[in-house]
Amino acid sequence: MERFLLPRLETSMFLISNLRQVGLVDRGRPYEGTYAAAFKGDTMSGVVAHYWNQMLIFQAPDRANELWPVAVKASQRPIGGLLGPAEQVETVEAALGIDPENIQLDSTDKLYSLALADLIVPAALHNGELRARRIKADDLALMIDWRVAYAIETLGAEESAALHDESRRSIERTFEEGLLWLLEKEGQPVATTAFNAAIAEGVQVGGVWTPPALRGRGYGRAVVAASLLAAREQGGQTAILFTDEHNFPAQKAYTALGFREIGNYRLLLLKQPLTHREQ
Repeated sequence: MERFLLPRLETSMFLISNLRQVGLVDRGRPYEGTYAAAFKGDTMSGVVAHYWNQMLIFQAPDRANELWPVAVKASQRPIGGLLGPAEQVETVEAALGIDPENIQLDSTDKLYSLALADLIVPAALHNGELRARRIKADDLALMIDWRVAYAIETLGAEESAALHDESRRSIERTFEEGLLWLLEKEGQPVATTAFNAAIAEGVQVGGVWTPPALRGRGYGRAVVAASLLAAREQGGQTAILFTDEHNFPAQKAYTALGFREIGNYRLLLLKQPLTHREQ
């Protein structure tokens, strides 16, 4: 599977990271999933995974519609969303016949890549005006509040006890993995970022958040740069991220760090999960 995925690293970070972290056995725990693969002879030609969180993730050029029913039948999970290269998600969306009223979020994102050796570090990090660090246990309550706000604004989630519980579990898990950063100015927290996938070859940036009252000051750019400096020091070579095609401030911030646009990625989240039944 890695021989197939690594040449497609930029659009396979979730798949590779999850595979390396927990392997192929699916018990329904975080990062675990059921995988379906297609082959041409002995060579893998496509992969679809149905993960513990009900997400279908694709790396199956020309084979997505063959593979997702196999993964879903084996996992016995409902479908909570689709994620992958935009054209593959579009193909499966059409096959599922998703009701537009059931869509929580449909975001076609610009996909960006950066060789970490070419990272452009903001001056405010160089001169010490801004400082970043991995979060500590004392930061958890604030990070959970920020994650809830992020989910509501960015992912179209609704305020609820379930959202707070989900955000708490996500933050605690990312904290334990050492993949969550906090930016401070004069000792006060001003922005955060995380890696939603991390492998030896590189990292994928996600969860970038600056409270609305603090935006427009370069904090998001700085906290992402700080996290990427840490990844580079640990031997990482590449950074990947994707952001909504209409989020022009974020696009400007990322290109200022040296990221270049390389394609499209699509995220489709459902309000109510679908239970697929074979025709």
